[in-house]
Amino acid sequence: MKKKFDAGLIWFRRDLRVTDNAALCLALQACRKVHCVFVFDTEILDALRRADRRVEFIRESLCELDADLRRLADHPDAGLIVRRGVASKEIATLAKLLRVQAVFAAHDYEPQSLERDARVRGSLTEVGVAFMMCKDHVIFEGREILTQNASPYTVFTPYKNKWLASISANHLRGHDAVPFADALAPRPTDLQHGIPTLAAIGFEKTNLAELNIPTSASGGHKLFADFFERIDHYHEARDFPSLKGPSYLGVHLRFGTVSIRQLAASAWQRQIEGSRGAATWLDELIWRDFYFSILANFPHVVTGAFKRQYDTIQWEHGKYAKALFLAWCDGKTGYPLVDAAMAQINRSGYMHNRLRMVVGSFLVKDLGIDWRWGEKYFAQNLNDFDLAANNGGWQWVASSGCDAQPYFRIFNPVSQSERFDREGKFIRRYLPQLAQLPNKLLHAPWNATPAQLLEAGVTLGHDYPLPIVAHDQARSRTLERYARVKK
Repeated sequence: MKKKFDAGLIWFRRDLRVTDNAALCLALQACRKVHCVFVFDTEILDALRRADRRVEFIRESLCELDADLRRLADHPDAGLIVRRGVASKEIATLAKLLRVQAVFAAHDYEPQSLERDARVRGSLTEVGVAFMMCKDHVIFEGREILTQNASPYTVFTPYKNKWLASISANHLRGHDAVPFADALAPRPTDLQHGIPTLAAIGFEKTNLAELNIPTSASGGHKLFADFFERIDHYHEARDFPSLKGPSYLGVHLRFGTVSIRQLAASAWQRQIEGSRGAATWLDELIWRDFYFSILANFPHVVTGAFKRQYDTIQWEHGKYAKALFLAWCDGKTGYPLVDAAMAQINRSGYMHNRLRMVVGSFLVKDLGIDWRWGEKYFAQNLNDFDLAANNGGWQWVASSGCDAQPYFRIFNPVSQSERFDREGKFIRRYLPQLAQLPNKLLHAPWNATPAQLLEAGVTLGHDYPLPIVAHDQARSRTLERYARVKK
């Protein structure tokens, strides 16, 4: 087969795997020789803390990706070229240095990424290099799923129905790089530096290994294999944070160490066979596509409410708001389920999905804090932070989003605790100071008598804080706050 280009460059970004990698296969099929690069983009890194689990996750995953590329090429000098710098400049420089005619990459949909890719395209055009991009990170992107009026969906259920009606085996077909692997080129001698250490890119080790968070494509594969054994019961277990219910694949989807096509194909086939759990999990993968569609078609959600009238809400402000927010961040609200959830994210970078809704609702509708404060905190701390899903989730709890929780439905943190952590296993794991309280008091320690607190070894206000707000009063204030906007 005649190839279009003599030399090409595949730029890995959110697709850190060899298996079923659309951009890699596109490059291998189009070029007689292909170089591979990953750029630690300082425009992103410089805004992060020096100990960031995500950077360590990427670095560990690159080590395996490098080995997989060399194995695929059957050549010890093949593999990744790794650069550190401003990606839009590094790619153009490298393309010129390697004398390639085309750079290949998978689409990235976040505004900052779109701006970066526009700069890259401009720089490459100036030197006569093509920029070839393809879909890899979602099943349907942009405007592929539209209403009969050719407009984007803004409500999930109709979007899901159209998604399911549109899906076919072709959409879920994998991309096999093996038949074209001989196009993988050895790295030039002066570029064979291997994968840099964390210190070399200005970062420190985290507790990633202690948390037993598997990295790389092999880690994602093991997690999915384990989850697939449990998927039939997913709909029953997913809401209970003390159970092993979720897939734990969020960070792998974020950085592309698993293929969304493989996950969706497995869930789609299993639900066809009658699995309710698989159907529920497929719904969540469709939610992921939906939020990417919202981001692509309504980019104003990045800075404000999808429903623009909600930008006029009068949130708490000043020192009082900052004190409430800090208590929420530190897990010192006096509501055990909220505080245990915040302890989970602060220690591990992970939070159970049910708890994301609970703590989000508490911040916005109990404390009256602007949802964007919480969105930013999650963006800084979640291992699996993804702008589209994070924004969509926060706008859902704030009732300002496209398919949001109605403003008058406000989670009660105590009843949520009693329902989804009835025996207090999750709370006791993250708040051991409350471990001796009986189950019926664990969810609302302020209801315990002095004798019960003494027996449990708890002094409220010392060992554990008193509630910083009264839920019923906070609920009334929230209804008034939103009613003013709805008038």
